[in-house]
Amino acid sequence: MIEFSPDEKMMILLYSPGTRSGLISELKTMQSQLMISEKRLLRLSEGVLQKLNEMSDAEFEDMDFFE
Repeated sequence: MIEFSPDEKMMILLYSPGTRSGLISELKTMQSQLMISEKRLLRLSEGVLQKLNEMSDAEFEDMDFFE
């Protein structure tokens, strides 16, 4: 099972519309609006996107991000 860090979970809670594909879309939109100086946020979102792309929709739906 894929593990998310506390920061990654917070990002998911902030940006998720409820589906894995929707979250991927929202994170990509957010990335396109980042300033050059926001490197930490870009790295964090890239890590979340990588993990989201490695999981299925069913796995995403089974995750509890409030833990």
